[in-house]
Amino acid sequence: MAKEEKRRIVLDIGGMHCATCAQTIEKRLPKLKGVIYATVNLAAEKAIIDYDPNVTDQKTIEDAICGVGYRVIHQNVTLQISGMHCAICAQTIEKALKQKEGVYKAVVNFALETATVEYNPAQISLAGIKNVIRDVGYDVVEPEAGAGVEDAEQKERDNEIRSLKIRLTFSAVVTVFVVIFSYWKFLPFNLPIESYIPYILFVLATPVHFLVGHRFFVGAYKALKNKNPNMDVLVTLGTSAAYFYSVYVTFSGVGQLYYTTAVSLMTFLVLGKLLEAIAKGRTSAAIRKLMGLRAKTARVVRDGEEMELPVEDVQVGDIVVVRPGEKIPVDGVVIDGYSGVDEKVITGESIPVEKKAGDSVVGATINKTGVLKFKATKVGADTVLAQIIKLVENALGSKAPIQRLVDVVSSYFVPAVLIAAASSFLFWYLLGEGFVFALTVFIAVLIIACPCAMGLATPTAIMVGVGKGAENGILIKSGEALETAHKLQAIVFDKTGTLTKGEPEVTDIIPVTSRVSEAELLQLAAVAEKNSEHPLGEAIVRKAMEKHHEVGNPEFFNALPGYGVEVKYDGKSVFLGNRKLMEKNSIDITQLEAKMKALEEEGKTAMLVAVDGKAAGLIAVADTLMENSAEAVKTLQKMGLEVIMLTGDNQRTAKAIANQIGVDRVLAEVLPGDKASEIKRLQTEGKIVAMVGDGINDAPALAQADIGIAVGTGTDVAMETGDIVLVKSDLRDVVISIQLSRATMNKIKQGLFWAFAYNTVLIPVAAGVLYPFGILLSPIFAAAAMAFSSVSVVTNASLLKRFKPKLEKQN
Repeated sequence: MAKEEKRRIVLDIGGMHCATCAQTIEKRLPKLKGVIYATVNLAAEKAIIDYDPNVTDQKTIEDAICGVGYRVIHQNVTLQISGMHCAICAQTIEKALKQKEGVYKAVVNFALETATVEYNPAQISLAGIKNVIRDVGYDVVEPEAGAGVEDAEQKERDNEIRSLKIRLTFSAVVTVFVVIFSYWKFLPFNLPIESYIPYILFVLATPVHFLVGHRFFVGAYKALKNKNPNMDVLVTLGTSAAYFYSVYVTFSGVGQLYYTTAVSLMTFLVLGKLLEAIAKGRTSAAIRKLMGLRAKTARVVRDGEEMELPVEDVQVGDIVVVRPGEKIPVDGVVIDGYSGVDEKVITGESIPVEKKAGDSVVGATINKTGVLKFKATKVGADTVLAQIIKLVENALGSKAPIQRLVDVVSSYFVPAVLIAAASSFLFWYLLGEGFVFALTVFIAVLIIACPCAMGLATPTAIMVGVGKGAENGILIKSGEALETAHKLQAIVFDKTGTLTKGEPEVTDIIPVTSRVSEAELLQLAAVAEKNSEHPLGEAIVRKAMEKHHEVGNPEFFNALPGYGVEVKYDGKSVFLGNRKLMEKNSIDITQLEAKMKALEEEGKTAMLVAVDGKAAGLIAVADTLMENSAEAVKTLQKMGLEVIMLTGDNQRTAKAIANQIGVDRVLAEVLPGDKASEIKRLQTEGKIVAMVGDGINDAPALAQADIGIAVGTGTDVAMETGDIVLVKSDLRDVVISIQLSRATMNKIKQGLFWAFAYNTVLIPVAAGVLYPFGILLSPIFAAAAMAFSSVSVVTNASLLKRFKPKLEKQN
């Protein structure tokens, strides 16, 4: 019998409100097999658990806590990494982090040079995470005091490019002299130095090999130390084989010199790395631009005086003054002034938005004309821009499913190349082609292989795609969402607040008897809807206020979801709602049926009013369509997607609105709680479904859909809902997000195709399969081809920046 082992974990718990919550968790955990002891501290919101790791694990314990309705809070951090040279370096760091207790998830993005880590600070500290990265041979870029993370990233990239340029210049100059001395006898000079040529070449090539190639050697050492060979191992073996064989020939006097090959290889490899670094910098330009939008200072009124402060020092409640042409530093509500504000950086909308007292303003937008004075409501990490940046960073820190497959292939790639190079050497050597020929083939195979191209194809395309979306007010929350969106077959639109503005107006007031006047009917309906938050109810109340009717408080109010409301007022019992409400309460509406039908065929929502058990009349309300909704629907259909409208309206009203915008399939009379079920039913039909809703009332349906698309209203972004968030309420952005997903996936597939095709075709060529036809790939050309493959993949992905949506125009 295994001896009991005890391990302790401390977990941060969210969602607890009282002592009973703590007791609930404490009662549940001991029931788990393997849990020895559990206590929950409500004040500290922590759970301390002792358990036997031979019997259970931390995930099971956390699942049990979530199973009783609470959540385990994980910390997230994104770190800038330096020293990575290929995708296998990223895998090395990921593997090391995931092996550490307390690290739940680690994603290293080679293209962006970041590590996103989800961890438990009670088990591993941020410093501990950084140490793990450093222990496997890489470094964490620390921002300087007062500098933002993006400043540190840019500085690190600039330093890398500068270093590569210096190394390339030195290597290229030396290579020219090595070539000159290698072919000295063909030049029109007749100096007696031929016997010294090998030594001159040795002196020239040695600093190139060891100084310029230092980065590759260090990378190879780290990779071998971590038992995860990468591109640096291939490069080091290839260049070292050429260099050290030449050194042997120099001092033995037997054989052919390969110094030209050795230094030329190094020059091309460094050139490739430089071009790759420049191309990667361009792909992340959109993200850096987003981060650089923030204002640096703010003009704040304190103690009656204006003072200029760093934006980090602005506090909630501060009065901020912004003059024409200045950036608005933080989010707030205007208390004085009138101006047009350019919100393009947030919404992608180029037309300035008028702002007056009571209107919201957002940090990083630009005040165009007048002076605005506003009260700060959100500062620091709570601002809309900060949330957008965090969301984009999280998306870049995630991996698309296709990347996981590439990672598996990459992990076997280098060992396979080493075997292929060794096999090629032995084959040609044993075949009698000689050592020099076999060595040439060996070097060419090692150098031609390029795992970088495979590793860069997916993350660079996702980086550009997510950045391009963010530029246009489309926030894609993960690589998985970006990949899934291109597979969609059906798009379900919620009607109210999505296809329509959700700001309906009363169009008809029709009493049924002389007992109730038009004014009284409107007044009773307004009283009934006074406590309702439904847009239709708000329209009725607004109409009554415009008519100066007294809208008193009901003596009794009962909301009946999916039916309507029931109230008592001034001694009268009033029902207001749909047919089902009247049928449920046995109220005869026969005389109103014809009028209701006519109104519904016009696309209006007719609400029935009954007083003291008898039909009193009806009130019709019409919602206005969102601009460009018909254009969006038509384009989606042209793209081969089925467009479906989901609404609680009756069939006739729903069909009338659907006809206006060109939707063929309507799911009507769906209760709020049944929206998710309707999405699930569509999925059982085998469809990959997206749900488009306002991100608040439609949360369950958005969660159920394969892709949830939350439509924001201006700057009111529903950050927590949906896989894709559309900052502005323009349904054409639904089209653009899907087209962007398709364009991104095309770039990923193109990159992977060329990366795999390149290696599949050229590795055998380098191995000598075409030698019987007189074709043998020189190691120098192999180095040039390898450099070109990485650069071409990154450059191809960066072409996504030219993405332009294609929209069908309405007649």
